[in-house]
Amino acid sequence: MPTDLIVIESDAPSNEAIDRAATAILRGKVVAIPTDARYALVADPFNLKAVARVFAAKGREAGRSLPLLVSGMMMAEELASEVSARFRMLARHYWPGPLTIIVPASAKVPLRVTGNTGRVAIRQSKSKVAQVLIERINQPLIATSANLSGQPTCASGIEVFGTMDGRVDLVLDGGTCPGLGSTTVDITEPFWKLIKEGAVPEKELAELLHRA
Repeated sequence: MPTDLIVIESDAPSNEAIDRAATAILRGKVVAIPTDARYALVADPFNLKAVARVFAAKGREAGRSLPLLVSGMMMAEELASEVSARFRMLARHYWPGPLTIIVPASAKVPLRVTGNTGRVAIRQSKSKVAQVLIERINQPLIATSANLSGQPTCASGIEVFGTMDGRVDLVLDGGTCPGLGSTTVDITEPFWKLIKEGAVPEKELAELLHRA
């Protein structure tokens, strides 16, 4: 499939670009967008064909989960089977921002999206593009790193296009995303676990969670 590219202003994406991306997502396609934590591939998590296309685009193992972007805590609560005080505290402190929180998934989340684990990784992004897209389609988005599995995440739209041409349907090119990437923390067990350290340091998380 040919990959289209649209140049945008990351802080003020045009309605035309957002409409084009939203329409593609609702048709089960895969779109690359700039976020506050580098570029991400976004798609409809409730469309299993779209989920499969994300796995295929990245060459990702089917047993791995796909993170979701939400508009805020209200949308996140619909995706979690339980909303703990620890979850609320982390979301209130870091969202919107580069912290992904793994929680038990609700029945609303397709098992394929959880990688058959029953857990889902959720984040609210500071990205204007992500925020407007989620608002436009009124649902969460798959948002996994824009890269081939095992390779570094793409930091610019041109890099995404060069790496994933023919693998994704559309790239919204907002230039370079200088972010460090999102930190991921798992709070599904009694003791929290750092999965990946990014923009939020482990020490900072530990200090906050110690007060919980």
